[in-house]
Amino acid sequence: MVFDDGALSKSGLGEAGTTVTALPRYSAAFRGPSARCAQTAQVLGLKAALEPALRDFDYGEWRGRTAAEVAATDPYRFSAWLTDPDATPHGGESVRQLCQRFTNWLSSLPSQTDHILAVTEPAVIRAALVHALSAPVRAFWHLEVPPLVMVSLAPRCRSLEPGPSTWESAVSNAQDLWISPGRDAEGAPSRMIS
Repeated sequence: MVFDDGALSKSGLGEAGTTVTALPRYSAAFRGPSARCAQTAQVLGLKAALEPALRDFDYGEWRGRTAAEVAATDPYRFSAWLTDPDATPHGGESVRQLCQRFTNWLSSLPSQTDHILAVTEPAVIRAALVHALSAPVRAFWHLEVPPLVMVSLAPRCRSLEPGPSTWESAVSNAQDLWISPGRDAEGAPSRMIS
């Protein structure tokens, strides 16, 4: 895994193509700004609006390096990042900051927004699950997000009371769908930690 937004591999593009038939009805589509998200949305035939809030981590000085290189050269800072949701040893973004960015974006959607579909990074999907499950941010790295997984979120009580809706994860009849991009150019799944 490279801390970067590299392109999908040929097999990743092929895998994405098989997902098209599984897409539910939606009224709006969004995608993260990475090359992987753009390619996945294109293969799925989506006219997805670019949404900067759905971007991957800011990896700071680790950008362009592999997780194995960082773990080998700086195991203490790497370990801190994986265990402390407020740690930013790379000078980039913490897990808590990413989760807050996602929550802010989700809260900014109009309450009457119907079914949406988002193609985004595994880290953003983890943030969505942390939010939907009301899980502590420390649970972030414990959530598995394989390539091309479809995660559905639905508001529990949309528009019954003023203020933000609470969300829950769901497997079917969902309001919103989040799709992780496929494998990166090196053929590795586009995810951080299994």
